Amino acid sequence: MDGTIDSDHDPSAPFGRPLFADPQARALSRVGVIDIGSNSVRLVVFDGAARSPAYFYNEKLMCALGAGMSETGRLNPEGRHRALQALKRFQALAQGMNLPPLSVVATAAVREAEDGPDFLEDVLRETGLRIWVIGGDEEARLSAQGVLLGWPGSYGLVCDIGGSSMELAEISGGRVGRRISSNLGPLKLRDLKGGQKGRDQYIKDVMAKLATHMGPQRDRLFLVGGSWRAIARIDMHRRNYPLHVLHEYRMDKKAVNQTVKFIKSCDLEELRQACGVSNARMELVPYAVDVLKRLVQTFKPKDIAISSYGIREGLLYEQMPQELRDRDPLIEACRFAEAKDARLPGFGKKLFRFVTPLFSGADPARMRLIKAACLLHDVSWRAHPDYRAETCFDNATRANLGGLKHAERVFLGLALLHRYKNKREGTRFEELEGLLSERATQEAEVLGKALRFGSMLWMSDASADGTALEWRPRKKLLRLKLTRASAPLYGEVAEARFLSLATSLGAQTEVVHQR
Repeated sequence: MDGTIDSDHDPSAPFGRPLFADPQARALSRVGVIDIGSNSVRLVVFDGAARSPAYFYNEKLMCALGAGMSETGRLNPEGRHRALQALKRFQALAQGMNLPPLSVVATAAVREAEDGPDFLEDVLRETGLRIWVIGGDEEARLSAQGVLLGWPGSYGLVCDIGGSSMELAEISGGRVGRRISSNLGPLKLRDLKGGQKGRDQYIKDVMAKLATHMGPQRDRLFLVGGSWRAIARIDMHRRNYPLHVLHEYRMDKKAVNQTVKFIKSCDLEELRQACGVSNARMELVPYAVDVLKRLVQTFKPKDIAISSYGIREGLLYEQMPQELRDRDPLIEACRFAEAKDARLPGFGKKLFRFVTPLFSGADPARMRLIKAACLLHDVSWRAHPDYRAETCFDNATRANLGGLKHAERVFLGLALLHRYKNKREGTRFEELEGLLSERATQEAEVLGKALRFGSMLWMSDASADGTALEWRPRKKLLRLKLTRASAPLYGEVAEARFLSLATSLGAQTEVVHQR
């Protein structure tokens, strides 16, 4: 288990120097952002590894600033008062947290309202906060950058729906391309005259214009915004989906059509309570589903992904140096977790080198998860031993980690569960096993048991030189090479774990003592 698999000075290497240690990244370690939307006002404080930030603080108030604007042209008076009170609170919280100046943006309602400038002056006078009112094109760009925070290098169409507007942006190779804003926000659709028939025709006409501007978009459709997330929650409820993590939740055209019909057939209050959706949000869902149905019919994406990252994350992305943007958010977050919580920071790199021979045929996506598991293998050591395995599983499957499909979350969680426990029967994995193939389940068990065994071999770099696993799949032979320095570490418990790993592989074992 010796040596360094990658240079600490090679930023492209999987275990290159972590950027959270750089001054540029540390400057982003705690950033406060306020998003004043047409429906909600939210404060988010990001903390942790700058490339994959944790939500240090997150508070939202449904103010409905844009309600009734189609008739009056002005901000909703009650919403305006509530928004101002929320901003006073948010500014006080930021001062209490010793944050750098907050980044504050306002979108469609404030930019379109007659009294929008008056509202900005009130806020500045009462709180000292300067609000950046962004146009629809800029709103689309920032939302798309938020998606890139979690999916670097992605291709597809980002659709961000707010209360008063809906934005589209094209992403390709880590860059934002064409973009456009529209009036297809639920608050505006609710005020539209002509009933369901008139609303459907309006949505169809506007969507056709959007398609002409954006051109063919046959890649992934990324859905950003509270109304889309509410619909995703309802889709999960309809399907009895076992993992209630909205980020990276996948849908397709068939699921969208089924959920549209499901919503229209249900009592909305009963559905709201069953899915945990707020009253204010649920009132907009019937209008949002009409937009989603037409959106999918028009652009025909290959698949649909829900993104919890949007304009607020886009503002954080805006402040990142390109070197940080290019990093894998999962690996950076795992490096940060290891440095902060592991008993022996840096051992994950040695462990990765040790277990790699078991996965010589793995593709890059699988090797990425193996790296992540090695980095996270010891970060939950403070948990009670009786609950450590389940704590690891829960942390991986429910953590705020970017760039992870749901099946990958379960794979990573199962590997870490087996890091502390041989058996998975009776654990929470049983609720989620349908999300993982039989082959992936087997690979996760092998990885976890390899981590369980490898974690017994703590040693210095010098004593580790030459200690290695060899896996010969055709002969079903698992060989362990021990040096004179590492041989004393191979005691009874370590031997039992080695044999358990071999059993998972269906292998015979051989231990070689090197001179």
